[in-house]
Amino acid sequence: MSGADGTRRVRVAAVRGDGIGPEVLDAALPVIARAAAADGVTLDVTDLDWGGDRLLRTGHAMPDDAIDVVRAHDAILFGAIGHPQVDPDVSVWTLVLPLRKGLQLYANLRPIVGWPGVATPAREGAEVDLLVVRENTEGEYAGIGGRVHQGTPDEVATEVAVHSRRAIERIARCGFGHARERGQTLTLATKSNVARHGYGLWDEVVAELGEREFPDVPREQAYVDALATRMVARPESLGVVLCSNLFGDILSDLGAPFAGGLGMAPSANVAPGVDVPGFFEPVHGSAPDIAGQGIANPTAAVLSGAMLLRDVGCPGAADALERAVGTALRDGGARTRDLGGTATTTQAAAAVADALDAPA
Repeated sequence: MSGADGTRRVRVAAVRGDGIGPEVLDAALPVIARAAAADGVTLDVTDLDWGGDRLLRTGHAMPDDAIDVVRAHDAILFGAIGHPQVDPDVSVWTLVLPLRKGLQLYANLRPIVGWPGVATPAREGAEVDLLVVRENTEGEYAGIGGRVHQGTPDEVATEVAVHSRRAIERIARCGFGHARERGQTLTLATKSNVARHGYGLWDEVVAELGEREFPDVPREQAYVDALATRMVARPESLGVVLCSNLFGDILSDLGAPFAGGLGMAPSANVAPGVDVPGFFEPVHGSAPDIAGQGIANPTAAVLSGAMLLRDVGCPGAADALERAVGTALRDGGARTRDLGGTATTTQAAAAVADALDAPA
């Protein structure tokens, strides 16, 4: 969409959310907008008061027409979700998952990158640059199950995992595409030695698709428990990790320390090939214990903004923003307390902005 002056405009719905969410978005959004402006793009930001406070006030975390509201935008940027007065499952099932499912954002992309100047558990010399590609609509998070005989000794709970050929194939195609683009091996996280029905289907579909459409992309499969060990011991040996919903959630958090922690972990919820807005969010939670103190790390929100810019067709701005993050971390200005530094939330974001403005 272009304005009257010919400037390209990108409509962003901003959900600041709970806890540190407003702080990290307030710090990150101006930096993201500055990167976009340098690439000739203006961000039109609409603030949405969705989250725990709205849920407590109205009984609904978001309005009934929420899907229509976000469809009127090009992208959605989240701060954090999770209110201390709301059960965690309620926060997830009244906002995040309904948006993912309602928009059919079937791919959750979580990059894990080692940054200069940031201490990580990786052994000296190890370079970490991997991408977790997670199926985002099915698996153990399908919401099928229930409890009977509650409160009695005979209580039973069921949680049914759903794995469909269609969903596996579309996320596998996404994973193969990223592996081809990055020149890396695709590693399938599986557990078909025990969960032979659901994960057996994953093994079959990924192998068939690889042979049929991606014969040039190296692929392997690994049992998820062995893969977790490998990620800890040799993270540099991994490229694109293709996962079910549950496995992707766990492995991406396990890998976050190699980027410096959850405060450094961005993510994208997207539907490649489908005309719907993606939503982009830091992997970290709302951290109510430090909310309002101005010490939260805004980097994951900034990097989520870079993923947003790339998704809406601004790769130059995205690249510039990521380079600026690297410079600010290396020089120390963006290192908040969780990274061993002293920068506040606003100071860290300002350091990235300064690096963005510095001559190349």
